[in-house]
Amino acid sequence: MNVRAALVERQATDSENGAGLDSAWSAIRTGLRRDLGARLFDQWLKPARLGDYCPESQTLDLLVATDFSANFVSGQFGDRLRIAWRSAGVGVREVRVRRAPDAAGPRMLEIASLPEADSCVVEEMVVASNFQPRHRLDDFVVGDTNRLAWSAAQAMAGEAQPRFTPLFIHGGTGQGKTHLLHGIAAAFSAHSPTAPVLYMSAERFMMEFVNAMRANETMAFKARLRAARLLLIDDIQFIAGKGSTQEEFLHTINDLIDSGARIVVTADRAPQMLESIDARILSRLAGGLVADIRAAGLDLRLAILQSKRALAGDTTVPDMVIDFLARSIRSNVRELEGAFNKLVAYGQLTGRAIDLDFAQQMLADAVRANARRITVDEIQKACAAHFKIDPAEMRSKRRARAVARPRQVAMYLAKKMTPRSLPEIGRIFGGRDHSTVIHAVRTIEALRETSPDMDADIRALQRQLEG
Repeated sequence: MNVRAALVERQATDSENGAGLDSAWSAIRTGLRRDLGARLFDQWLKPARLGDYCPESQTLDLLVATDFSANFVSGQFGDRLRIAWRSAGVGVREVRVRRAPDAAGPRMLEIASLPEADSCVVEEMVVASNFQPRHRLDDFVVGDTNRLAWSAAQAMAGEAQPRFTPLFIHGGTGQGKTHLLHGIAAAFSAHSPTAPVLYMSAERFMMEFVNAMRANETMAFKARLRAARLLLIDDIQFIAGKGSTQEEFLHTINDLIDSGARIVVTADRAPQMLESIDARILSRLAGGLVADIRAAGLDLRLAILQSKRALAGDTTVPDMVIDFLARSIRSNVRELEGAFNKLVAYGQLTGRAIDLDFAQQMLADAVRANARRITVDEIQKACAAHFKIDPAEMRSKRRARAVARPRQVAMYLAKKMTPRSLPEIGRIFGGRDHSTVIHAVRTIEALRETSPDMDADIRALQRQLEG
């Protein structure tokens, strides 16, 4: 056979092989879609196309849009693909999943390859459109009560691989846990735009898992979670007592930790305080970094309001109104910000200047709801501890200056911070006359004006008692 005839025969063989591979791939795709479910197949395998085939090694290349997709498809479906191709009888023994050399843009090409019906899956993995600027880490106001959580969030969102995972953030409602989750996602996405990020509440995790089981699409659910390079779960306490959901959550975090992914979980209490949660999950969560967010103190509340005021544009909010809000709304940061926003909105809509009278009128209900009755007993104990005297001295007859001055401070604070009358306060302080209380109040008021140290002591005690 001459060279030209050999070349023609080779081209014919290649053409036959190509047609056989195309036909086999069509049949294999149909079987995979049936076995894996439409959602999982369409997301990961439908975009794949045939690449080079080597007859000598009987190796076939499957081309996908990104390196991440290639690694994921190879890891999750490599054995299934090899078995399917070997069973097809077209001379393929090995399958190699690779990124297409002509991929113009990894993320854009991968998204463009997905069908419209599954666009929701892509949107869940893209952060930019889901996280608002007000939830960025740079906008989080930091104080002593949340500094550890914020620092840990910065590390979790950074370009360098964090030294810990998972990060477990716990704190009361409205203290900033969700803000940190959104901020982590936004910051991480900024430097790793192609890395899948998945955020969901624990309640949604549970609902989607149950729905996936009912629809026989648990493989799709598992694959979507395990594809994440950053997984953020909010309010994990809501899966308490849900056995199958907890089992799946445990497997998910184990797989993600093993793969080097980052995990952030929030709850309303520390891991050891969570009830009806699998001990293995608690162990995993506590094995990373646990950071708490405590209730914001007065200084932090003031800083938050001042930050909000700076963003309020032309609306003027006087310092006395800021101070009134910070001292009156103590329940949580979310309510504090909501009260501020209400004042600004009402002021803009009505054209009325925002002053103290306006604030007291508009926020009367919120102030009443946040009012915490500070007792004279609390004041006595706080003053005794601050000035390092025995609490019993508050009711004693001793008149030594080391005892009398702290007692006067306590009487002053009792008048300012409780609804007790002067005679009632006098009786609580060892059966003293109301005139003694009046003298104590006037003495401390005068000292605050002349003594910076006394003024600082009073402010510190007020902050402690209020927050």
